[in-house]
Amino acid sequence: MTWNDTFLELFDRCVTVYRGGNRDFESCYYTPADRAFLAGIGCQTREFFDFVEDFCDEGIPSATTAMLIAAVRRDYWLTVQQGVASGKILTRDEVPTFGDECFGITYLPRILAKARAKLRGELDPDLMFGCGGDRRFLQKHGDIHPADFLRWVWAAGNDDGKLATWVAAQGAQGGKQEAGT
Repeated sequence: MTWNDTFLELFDRCVTVYRGGNRDFESCYYTPADRAFLAGIGCQTREFFDFVEDFCDEGIPSATTAMLIAAVRRDYWLTVQQGVASGKILTRDEVPTFGDECFGITYLPRILAKARAKLRGELDPDLMFGCGGDRRFLQKHGDIHPADFLRWVWAAGNDDGKLATWVAAQGAQGGKQEAGT
């Protein structure tokens, strides 16, 4: 019941290593216990490092935002996947381009594909849900929190229209619509 504390402690430790000049996340970022912890919450070492790297280089996402995103993935991992990996990987070549549209919303197909792959633990190590492009999209459409977006993607399943309607409403209302309404 303290996985969140472990997550935040690991994040802080990795920030210290990164700021100390080590950019090779495979070399000394994670102990065997850290790797087991991350695997237990459905988190890959590279995706964890990507959040640390972006935080150190750009100031966002915060440790708590990274943890909230990890919480959605963890919930999906434990409830839907029951701790069993799908064995699939979404590669860079399979992700829609930056200019693709869905229901007239540019970039929506890309972030949807990445969010669905994030939920299932299927992101290629060279892809990141919550990258700068994703953050700009979410901010532009009502300052949607990335963890809230993931939960909406999970709830909508494959209904792209439902997601597009929700995203459009968030932008029109300035992000004031509560989750689940």
